[in-house]
Amino acid sequence: MHTASIQQNILAELDHELAVIRKVLERVPEDQLDYQPHPKSMKLGQLAAHIVNLLAFKQLFVEKDERDFLDANAPKPGPTPTTSAELLARFDQYSASLRQALHDSSDEKLGQNFQLRRGDQVLMNRPKGAALRIMGLNHSIHHRGQLTVYLRLLDIPVPGVYGPSADEPGSF
Repeated sequence: MHTASIQQNILAELDHELAVIRKVLERVPEDQLDYQPHPKSMKLGQLAAHIVNLLAFKQLFVEKDERDFLDANAPKPGPTPTTSAELLARFDQYSASLRQALHDSSDEKLGQNFQLRRGDQVLMNRPKGAALRIMGLNHSIHHRGQLTVYLRLLDIPVPGVYGPSADEPGSF
């Protein structure tokens, strides 16, 4: 019996989630990027950009051993995209880069620890595979869920995520 590796399992899950995230991002209306459902909520454009930028953050888990939020020289995401085309282009670029980093990795490397810090304060210390799953994929899934609520509030059809959507013809 052949058992899939950690790397293969993460790649398979990532491929599924990336396809769903892209479907949701394709629905983000360019003329509503400043929409904010509550004063404590991110604006629609910020939330969509955050979801995309998390892909680069996930890549850090795979390629690096640590990330310090107080490091002024640490890589930072580019400016918030102002068009749907920019948002989707960045998504495609970051997705391809993350997939390549995972493809170039191994179970052994994914078993090594990654530490997320704020100066001397350790925020997370986990194997890279677990960090990618917990702080990477789960984090993106959480924000994608928020984004679907924004779409619903704006009366924009919500695509199916793990099954049919009430907005897709013939779903129910």
